[in-house]
Amino acid sequence: MNTLTQSNPTIRIAPPACFEVFHDACATPDGVAHDADTDVMDTYDATSLDYPLIGEPACGTHLVTQRRGYEHHGVYVGHGRVVHYAGFADAAQRAPVEEVTIECFARGQTMWARLHPFAKYTGEEAVARARSRLGEDRYRLLTNNCEHFCVWCLFGEARSKQVEACLAHPRIAIRTVASLARALIGYGRRSGRFAAQAV
Repeated sequence: MNTLTQSNPTIRIAPPACFEVFHDACATPDGVAHDADTDVMDTYDATSLDYPLIGEPACGTHLVTQRRGYEHHGVYVGHGRVVHYAGFADAAQRAPVEEVTIECFARGQTMWARLHPFAKYTGEEAVARARSRLGEDRYRLLTNNCEHFCVWCLFGEARSKQVEACLAHPRIAIRTVASLARALIGYGRRSGRFAAQAV
């Protein structure tokens, strides 16, 4: 067992070679893989798959962990570190893009990889893109959140399936906003302060 799984028991282990199996499964029904002319974001929608981690993730892996009412996203950059848009993930006050330990990113929750076999940027190139935005402090829940950040790092376009789902399904939006509000109010009570930021 590697040090990541020893220090963080929430990391799940999957069978080896899952990426190759997943890549084969993403071929079109006639067995032909997507070509370069396919719209990047259509590929993101059609071929993204959540999969348990295989020990230490590869550099540039899109990581996801559950938060109260939403999923939080980051890019694995190696050596047990993740770059993510902190946003409201750790406080009631908006925070910038930062590099943290994988344990800090997971916050004790189960974590998984969101695999994208047709990402435009992978490995060290995705890592460089993530690190190029370190310190950026322009988080916006609907237009520039942690998922927008990760998708930009891998595909070159900012997009959030969570936001799209909320906008398409008002009941999901109401539940998500209520969960976020409860989490922020709870944080404000625990810390003795509450800072409101514009979305």
